[in-house]
Amino acid sequence: MGKYFGTDGFRGEANCNLTVDHAFKIGRFVGHYFKKDGYRPKVVIGKDTRRSSYMFESALCAGLTASGADAHIMHVTTTPSVSYITKSDDFDCGIMITASHNPFQDNGIKLINSQGDKMEESMLLELEDYLDSNDNLPYAYGDEIGYTEDYAAGRNRYIGYLISLATRSYKRYRVGLDCANGSSWQMAKSVFDALGADTFVIGNTPDGLNVNVDCGSTHIDNLVKHVKEHHLDVGFAFDGDADRCIAVDENGNVINGDHIMYLCAAYMKQKGTLGDSKVVTTVMSNMGLYKALDELGIGYEKTAVGDKYVAENMRANDHILGGEQSGHIIFGRHANTGDGILTAIMVMEAMTETKQPLSKLAEPMIMYPQVLKNVVVTDKDETLNCPEVQAAVKKAEEELGEDGRILLRKSGTEPLLRVMSEATTYELCEEKVDAIIAAMKDAGKLIKIK
Repeated sequence: MGKYFGTDGFRGEANCNLTVDHAFKIGRFVGHYFKKDGYRPKVVIGKDTRRSSYMFESALCAGLTASGADAHIMHVTTTPSVSYITKSDDFDCGIMITASHNPFQDNGIKLINSQGDKMEESMLLELEDYLDSNDNLPYAYGDEIGYTEDYAAGRNRYIGYLISLATRSYKRYRVGLDCANGSSWQMAKSVFDALGADTFVIGNTPDGLNVNVDCGSTHIDNLVKHVKEHHLDVGFAFDGDADRCIAVDENGNVINGDHIMYLCAAYMKQKGTLGDSKVVTTVMSNMGLYKALDELGIGYEKTAVGDKYVAENMRANDHILGGEQSGHIIFGRHANTGDGILTAIMVMEAMTETKQPLSKLAEPMIMYPQVLKNVVVTDKDETLNCPEVQAAVKKAEEELGEDGRILLRKSGTEPLLRVMSEATTYELCEEKVDAIIAAMKDAGKLIKIK
């Protein structure tokens, strides 16, 4: 990760550590970067519903056109839709303005390459050098100045693409949708209505300030209540830019990303479409997922935390299903990135063909209790390599055996270590995590538990 761009783009509080000037300069650089030998680049831009997204959109368009690139605006749309349109409509670059599941005062700028994947690190490092420099890029003049045009048609084509992926009608299914007052607030209902579902929508009244506020995939209780009150067959919750999905079954039970990967892998194997492909997870997926996949003879691989690393592994090894417990699920045959609405459609495919309720499809995957604590330490690497801490971890692992695990992970943005345990009971998890934290304290490495 660079100075500004992490695994999810340039993220920060609007006009504090991510300013309108940054957005203008990013537009200037992107336009200049792709303008080779008189070629006129074209860039597509999408945004979520937060108030500052409109400001950043204008700044990016100004920078792009000033450098001689054409800006095509999809308006409020989802991150996966920008990825899809960037590739399908031959754009040089896609830009998504969003801070995903963060509160409204935050925002972010994600760059997408011509193949619909996250932008290459080499380009981002050049961009960061420019952001920190006083270099003056050449301006376009006369008819070389770029133009900005409405590209809502791209969003509509993406909606049509999603609808085309469903093989069965959703008629007689009562479906709840929580759109997080974000990017999917119109799109998701359009898709499910077109497929015949009786839709019940919440989180669909964005005002620029209420994105992710007590709604969406990070505040699932509202959807649980919604499903129970209206006696729905299933519910789906998205986040601010709709690249993740968490489901709720007909009984009000939360079906997280691990459950979704399991039931989709099981369905694909039953259909004969999984082949030799493995399920790609991050190290944070629950042990219950791996045990359930083992029962079915389905292989898996583990990556570092971040859908970026899942996607890279899938591309490198031709795997077709992967994701995170948080609901970033990638269906490699249909998309290059996590896609919340697509994930909901894939879950509905399993439900409609098997004629099984979601609770039954997810039932074989039993979540192990998990405890995660964040600790501020004097030095992350020194603490991980501390003999006393390593001894405490080894002791905990030996005591848990095959019925649990320990994971210590560095935060990528803060001076934190994340201490996680999975075991057969929450009490056992708590005991092991606290023992490791106590070893950090005794070794003089612990500052505080956050």
